[in-house]
Amino acid sequence: MQRAEIVFFMKPEEQRATLLLLSQFKTAPIDQRVVDTAAGLYRQWQPSHGLDINDAILAATVMQTGGQIFCLNTKHYPMPDLLVKKAW
Repeated sequence: MQRAEIVFFMKPEEQRATLLLLSQFKTAPIDQRVVDTAAGLYRQWQPSHGLDINDAILAATVMQTGGQIFCLNTKHYPMPDLLVKKAW
């Protein structure tokens, strides 16, 4: 999901450098277990934090794989057991 957000919004002149950077990261599949976990996160956090579906799927993927999220707005990920770092 994070890769999708980056690739969807990159400018044509950023494509080569962006894809080179992204080639350094592993892309995890979104399977039934991730979707079911994301649904639970969405139901829990959407009312109080406005969690959207993409953020819920990303959070669930990271929880399943033991990864971490780097983002500009850490408020999108209020889950206490999720490793989130401010991008800059």
